[in-house]
Amino acid sequence: MRISQLSTESGVPIPTIKYYLREGLLPQGDQTSATRAEYDQSHLHRLRLIRALLEVGRLPVATIRKVIDAVEDERLDVHHMLGTAHHALSTPVEPHPEDEDWQEARELVDRLIADLGWGVHPLAPTRDELTQAVVTLKRLGMPTSQEDLLPYATAALDLVRDLDITKIPFDGPRDVAVETLVICEVLYGKAFDVLRRLAQESESARILGATPCPPEG
Repeated sequence: MRISQLSTESGVPIPTIKYYLREGLLPQGDQTSATRAEYDQSHLHRLRLIRALLEVGRLPVATIRKVIDAVEDERLDVHHMLGTAHHALSTPVEPHPEDEDWQEARELVDRLIADLGWGVHPLAPTRDELTQAVVTLKRLGMPTSQEDLLPYATAALDLVRDLDITKIPFDGPRDVAVETLVICEVLYGKAFDVLRRLAQESESARILGATPCPPEG
């Protein structure tokens, strides 16, 4: 297909496709003449991945390039390729190993992961994210224990095993596997957050015998 058809089928404007080509995010097409190139389904897969990383994951171009490099590096197995994308989606956290609250929270997080038997790298940024949450809870007057976190961890594992992981096509194109991971983590994660708030409102109304509250404004 020509670039115009690629634009139509992907929904990505031609100038944007040309930018992705210049940046090396999208592979060059097969040059059929000095001014024309042909593109195929692999380019559509890649464009969907780029849009997922950019529009859904909100990742900067430099980070997207790292994920693309992982997708293209056939020496990386699928697990490590997906790990690159997964870590790219993490919220950056500045560790404070000299802080007592941080040390205590990190020990709790590491112990929880170990007791659950989860295979998480010691330097995974998600450990720092959870540590920061535990520190913040303590400083807001809600100190958290491993017992407090365990039900959330159990629910998360059930969701991942029964839903998230089943959606990822491990045997399909590498681009599609990463795209699916991003969509599951960001959009289904957002849906879960909203459903939790809906459930909280419903349960509050049930416990207090109240009617649903109309939105303000």
